[in-house]
Amino acid sequence: MMLTCKETTRLVSQGLDRDLAFGERVALRLHLAICVGCRRAGAQMAYLRKAVRELAEFDLKSGF
Repeated sequence: MMLTCKETTRLVSQGLDRDLAFGERVALRLHLAICVGCRRAGAQMAYLRKAVRELAEFDLKSGF
């Protein structure tokens, strides 16, 4: 069964916080292979997560 875009974005987000089960990873990869919108949404989530992490590290180093 194919994931919906809503389910896919939820799994992409969860995948940033935890290891996905094998079935979740397979379903996610299948959907991402055919859906450019979800690939872009996943890339945006990863970019935002990295930016927030770097900002937090900068704040710790600079004393803010």
